[in-house]
Amino acid sequence: MSHEYIIVRFEKDGKKFEILADPDKVLEYREGKKIIPISEVVHGDFIYKDARKGLKASPADIEKVFGTQDISRVMHEILMKGEIQLTTEQRRKMIEAKKRMVITYIARNSIDPVTKKPVPPARIEAAMEQARVSIDINKGVEEQAVEIVKAISKIIPIKMAIAVLRIRIPREYASRAHSQVVKMGEVRRSSWLSDGSVEIELAIPAGLQAEIVEKVSKLTHGSVQVEVLEVK
Repeated sequence: MSHEYIIVRFEKDGKKFEILADPDKVLEYREGKKIIPISEVVHGDFIYKDARKGLKASPADIEKVFGTQDISRVMHEILMKGEIQLTTEQRRKMIEAKKRMVITYIARNSIDPVTKKPVPPARIEAAMEQARVSIDINKGVEEQAVEIVKAISKIIPIKMAIAVLRIRIPREYASRAHSQVVKMGEVRRSSWLSDGSVEIELAIPAGLQAEIVEKVSKLTHGSVQVEVLEVK
């Protein structure tokens, strides 16, 4: 964990509660895309009323505001609902990190509606700069991505989309590949055919079509059949 901790502050009913957190883990924890133990995010086991002065919040105040003395539950609520206190340099770094996350999300979940192909991250970033969109470190990636796509769609052809693929895996790879392919998206239909092959209809973020096809092709040594049923 980094030694350059940040303060996350939560205020309610006239009371202030603060925790020290790892700036590299706070955003990931808030997004919830992967499980991160709270012990890796928060420094120490203390809830402060003033972290800079080292003044701890009283158990009575914690109980009154959060309805529990469970420190992990309290820390979770502060991390999810609190305001991140940053220096200018910390804020710059976190905004850049959040921007990367937003661009990656848009690139994976959007297409050019004219060509039906993914939009390169560099093109998305350039359009964001042209549209002068701002990144909010306290808002979720998905929420901001939807707003940003709406803004940059006035500059470049782009829309959020889902692609549905029909994937047919031959008998010799069907059993092993099936268990991995169904984890790559939302399974709309899965059928085992009389010749031992398996056919899967898989809904995925439209920007991931090439990546998914490449992964499935590797699993089957290039013998898979993939058809794009729809992009919407």
